[in-house]
This record gives sequence, C-alpha cells and structure tokens, in this order.
Amino acid sequence: MTEKPVSEALKYRRSIRKFDTSKHIDPEEIKKFIQLATLAPNSSNLQLWEFYHIVSPGMKEKMIPICLNQNAAKTADQFVVVVTRKDLWKKRAKANLEFIKQQYHVVDEGKVEDKRIKLALDYYQKIIPFVYGEFLEIWGWIKYVMVRIAGIFKPVYREVRAGDIRVVVHKSVALAAQSFMLEMSANGYDTCPMEGIDSRRIKRLLGLPRGAEINMVIACGIRTPEGIYGERFRIPFEEVYFRK
Repeated sequence: MTEKPVSEALKYRRSIRKFDTSKHIDPEEIKKFIQLATLAPNSSNLQLWEFYHIVSPGMKEKMIPICLNQNAAKTADQFVVVVTRKDLWKKRAKANLEFIKQQYHVVDEGKVEDKRIKLALDYYQKIIPFVYGEFLEIWGWIKYVMVRIAGIFKPVYREVRAGDIRVVVHKSVALAAQSFMLEMSANGYDTCPMEGIDSRRIKRLLGLPRGAEINMVIACGIRTPEGIYGERFRIPFEEVYFRK
C-alpha cells in the first residue's frame, strides 16, 4: 500500500461511524503507528501519555457498551485508548534529566560550564517541579499569585495551577492522538475519535490508577461507504483565519 502524503492524508481522514467488519488490520501495523505517534511534540518533552491497544475479542466486546454502543465502537476492528499520565511527571522529568546528562557526559553538575546544558538541567530539576508540584490546592494558588505579581513587570508563564497543567497535558496527548490518526489515514486505514464514553468504566476495565485520565478512545478499522455521514462541513476559513 502506497503511503499518502500529509496533505492527502488530511483530506482522506474522516471520522468513520461504521467500519467494514469483514476487513481487518494487522495489529502490528497499528502498534507501529502508535510508536510513530510518540514522536509528536509535547510540553517539556515529558511525554505524559500511555496507549492501550485493544485487540482481543473479549476486551473489544467489553468496550462497546462503555463507548455507549456507538456504531463506530460496535463495528471497530480494534481500539486505541489514549491516556494522560500527569501523575508520572517526576518519573518522566528524571528520564529527561538522565538523557541530558548522558548526551553531554555530565558527571559533576557543579562543574558544568556550558550555559545551555546548565539551563536544561535546571529546567528539569527546578522549573518542572515548581510548575507540576502540588500540595492539595494551596500550592497552586500560591504559584498563581506569584506569577500574577511577576506578570505585572514582565511576560511570564501563567498556567501553573493544577487545572491549568491538566489542560496542558491533555493538549500534548491529543497531539499524539492526531499524529496516530493521520498515520492511519496515510496508510489507507480509518479511525473515529470518540469522546462519548464512560471514562470511569474504561479506567476500571484497563486497571488504570487514579492519576490517569482518558483523553479519547479511537476506534480503528476500514471504512464502509455508509460510515461517512455526509459531506464534510467546515466553518468558512475567513471566519477563523486572522492575519496580523
């Protein structure tokens, strides 16, 4: 199968509501596309995501009712559950820190003279804990007041409360989800991102910890003509595009 260029993949991609149940995708291909999706840009390179690839008939059957019996779920060949893991920020920050040390052969941080490397080390040891650290909701409000005051005098990063960081993480994870769906489209396969789901039951089914959140469930398969519900509608471009 010839892979489509990005522009064609974007045009080809539709949210398919009914898949051809007689056609199947090699799970290894979907696994490969998920791996490519992890190359997506994400905030601070923390990669606070996980992907649960639902392949077995038993698990697929359990997914249908908790995806509210949507046609896309009932006819899906496989599912990819995209999960945020904001709770893993310390572990992922440490992984970035160790990578930087290894890349630049840092043995003694006190002897690092390169300002760029020192800034990178400080970023993961000071800035990330400041932004992601939580103590109930008190610390979030303290940080909020601090940046509001600092913001009077200079531009500052303002998304420091727990709810703000939650949004940041979901945005990063959604970029990976979109990358996956475009890779599927580029290879002639189809998807349907679903938010009409019972996220609590999906967490329970997958055995996810409290700190994990469902970003979206992506039904995967091969389209049927009736799986596309009409022509694509988009708001006129001039209503959403502004050049300054």
